[in-house]
Amino acid sequence: MEIAGHAFDNGLACAPMAGVTDRVFRSLCRSLGATATTAEMVSARPELRATRKSRLRLDFGGQPAPRIVQIAGGDAADLAQAARVNADAGADIIDINMGCPAKKVCRKAAGSALMADVDHVARILDAVVAASPVPVTLKMRTGVSADRINAVTIARRAQRAGIAALAVHGRTRDQHYRGRAEYATIAAVKAAVTIPVWANGDIDSPAAAEAVLAATGADGLMIGRAACRRPWLFREIAVARATGRPAPPLSLADEREIVLGLVEQLHDFYGEDQGLRVARKHIGWLCERRPPRPALYMDLMAAASGARQLRLLARYFEAAADMPAAAA
Repeated sequence: MEIAGHAFDNGLACAPMAGVTDRVFRSLCRSLGATATTAEMVSARPELRATRKSRLRLDFGGQPAPRIVQIAGGDAADLAQAARVNADAGADIIDINMGCPAKKVCRKAAGSALMADVDHVARILDAVVAASPVPVTLKMRTGVSADRINAVTIARRAQRAGIAALAVHGRTRDQHYRGRAEYATIAAVKAAVTIPVWANGDIDSPAAAEAVLAATGADGLMIGRAACRRPWLFREIAVARATGRPAPPLSLADEREIVLGLVEQLHDFYGEDQGLRVARKHIGWLCERRPPRPALYMDLMAAASGARQLRLLARYFEAAADMPAAAA
């Protein structure tokens, strides 16, 4: 898969996720087989551009190209300016967010709420492509509701505007993440355009990956929530696709090394106080796979220092041999 000169050898991408795909998590996913990772969405509003939150989201220190920045907003002029600013700051690809279903985003007529107005979408696409000195991509959903599925219409308009690639999540805005993703609309998008298309939604195993590719004809796969729980899923899919055989199961020792390394790097990246809070999300996902004793779980969530959080995690893995992992 190739987008405007950038090659993605295995076509596996980590979806941009607010509060998750910081520099630390993106680096981990790249090391585990994702060939594309996108930073957390940043607001296009000029007054929010210099905040600490935005600076951390745009930290690509030490990461290889392509550096992909996702911008979010509802004003075409603000989005165009944001594209220029981020490209000038080193972004290799600008991605427009029309996929986020969160209420706080949609209330501002941004994210997937934009799909309700195709004419406004067209104005945004034209403005951002014209302003950006680097390729522009678009992430969207199938529509805003079951009776307003318009991804194909928007995809065709995006291609005319010069959008370099599309990512389509197989749910409508009002579904959020409920139910199962559908892939017929993604297949229709792929058939309607000649630019690359990522399929997104409910790709949680190598078998699901093969099924989604077969159902959609997509050029690549974009994985979100499943990667939060098992970032090594990228490697599992890549190995299965390359060899036709399942990847060797991840050993408990390797999982321990990955998780403790992630948490320690989060402490360093954010500082101890914020790093503790961010790490709790990842620890919560870990405990979904292999639930510990309630007392240990509560201690993990209440740890008030980085050193204690890491000690308790090490204790968790010492006891994990007796904890059956949840099925993938």
